[in-house]
Amino acid sequence: MGTRRVLVTGCSSGIGLAVAARLAKDELRRFKVVATMRDLGKRGPLEKAAGDSLNKTLEIKHNNVGYFAVLVNNAGVGMIGPLECQSIAAMQELFDTNFFGLVRLLKELLPDMKRRQSGHIVVMSSVMGLQGLLFNDVYSASKFAVEGFCESLAVQAMKFNIKTTLVEPGPVVTEFERKVYEDAEKMDLSGTDEETAKIFREVYLPYSKKVFISLGQTPEEVAEQTVKVITAKEPPLRHQTNRLYMPMTALKHADPTGRLPLDTFYKMIFKHDVVFNATLGVEFERSVMYKKKKKQTNKKISLQCK
Repeated sequence: MGTRRVLVTGCSSGIGLAVAARLAKDELRRFKVVATMRDLGKRGPLEKAAGDSLNKTLEIKHNNVGYFAVLVNNAGVGMIGPLECQSIAAMQELFDTNFFGLVRLLKELLPDMKRRQSGHIVVMSSVMGLQGLLFNDVYSASKFAVEGFCESLAVQAMKFNIKTTLVEPGPVVTEFERKVYEDAEKMDLSGTDEETAKIFREVYLPYSKKVFISLGQTPEEVAEQTVKVITAKEPPLRHQTNRLYMPMTALKHADPTGRLPLDTFYKMIFKHDVVFNATLGVEFERSVMYKKKKKQTNKKISLQCK
C-alpha cells in the first residue's frame, strides 16, 4: 500500500495534535498528513511535536477539502453543568461543532470517496456517545448524535468500500478537558436550585477529578490506538481506547431495560462514596501495572530488534 493522504481536524491541542504528529512521524512513512485548526495562531505546539516531519509529511492549514484516503474528525467542544444554567445558543454552538461540523465535512469528502470506491472515515467520538453521564447532558447528546449518524452512514459506505470507525475514549487528560472543568468551577449557578448547585460543586466536580486521576489516558495513548485502527486490515465500527472504562459501558448492554447502569451510577455517585473510592483505587493500581507491563514488553521488543 502506498502513502495515504490523511486529513486530521482539530489539531491545535490534545488528541488531534497527538494523532497528527504520530501519523506524520510514522517510521514506515505511510501517511501524508494535512492537519487543520480554526486558529492558525495556535499552530506552535503541533509544529514542535511534528519536528522534522513538518512540511514533509505534515502540512498545517486552516481548512482543506480535497482528496483524502483517511479522514480523522477530531474537532469538538465540551460542556458540563446543570441544564438550567446553559443557554440554548451555547447548546446550538456545541452541536454546530461536534455534530454539524462532521456532517459538513463528510458532505464535502464523501462523494470523492464514493467515486474512488475507497476511504476510511475515523471519527473521534466518546464513551459518552454510548452512555450518558451526570451533568454532561448536552455534550452526551451531541456524541449520541455522532454515533447514530455514523452507524447509519456506515451501512451505505460499505457499498462503496468505505470503512467507518468511531474511536471512543473515556477520560483523557488534555487542555480541552482542563478548560472545561476550569470554566465549570467558575460557572454561575444562580439559574438552578440550591440542591442541584450543591450536587454539581460538592459531588460531581470532585467525583470527576477522581475519575480523571484514576482512569485518564494521555492524548498520545489515544493517538497510538487510533493509528492501529487506521492501519487495521478490517477496522472495527467502534473502538474503545480505555480498557479500564469498558466495565462501565458494558453495564448498558447487560440490561436492555436500562435500569442497571442508572442504578449503578446513582449509587456510585450518591450512596457509596467509600466503595467508589475503593473501586477507583483498584482501577488505578491496575492502570499502573498495565502501563508498567506494557513498557517492559516494548523494551524487550526493542532489545530483540537491536
